[in-house]
Amino acid sequence: MVVAAVCCHTEEECARLGMRDSKTLSPARREELFALVERDFTTAVVIITPEELDRCLEEMTINVCLARAHAQVIQQLRPEKAFVDAVDVIAARHAETMRRFMDWDCTIISEHKADRAYSVVGAASIVAKVIRDREVENLRKQYGEIGSGYPADPITRAYLEAYIREHRSAPPFARKSWKTIINHLNSLHQRELTDF
Repeated sequence: MVVAAVCCHTEEECARLGMRDSKTLSPARREELFALVERDFTTAVVIITPEELDRCLEEMTINVCLARAHAQVIQQLRPEKAFVDAVDVIAARHAETMRRFMDWDCTIISEHKADRAYSVVGAASIVAKVIRDREVENLRKQYGEIGSGYPADPITRAYLEAYIREHRSAPPFARKSWKTIINHLNSLHQRELTDF
């Protein structure tokens, strides 16, 4: 999982470059905008490995894990005000959870779909998506066609099912706590029980 933050003086700085939600952009356009962000702004990135995320989920919910990661990238930049794409169904609660992991006073504007409303959040989503895509490409070179790594991707689902069937365990780059993995492992175990 990749979480990113971008620091700018004004929202217009990002808006004039056409920064917006990374999901609305082609991979080539994301790469172009990523280069502009790296050239013009200060960024912070946290990459949470599958092992780290599994450990985190033993102690807290995914929303708290993400709030902590948001706090970590923002803490690296230490702005007076931060705009955040809320992952909690209650946006204000996401901001409050983040504050538990921060050691200075920062105004947090936490909103759903903030990557569409604020260019600076769109810029951060571009940074996170480009870095994530590069990480997935590195995994693809090592493990073959794994798809996008998203649960809805049929290529990813087929890869996981085949890998688990062959190796009787999850791939080393996948979260063991991921529901998709758990379901495949449970399905494998149920098939083994019916062999008797």
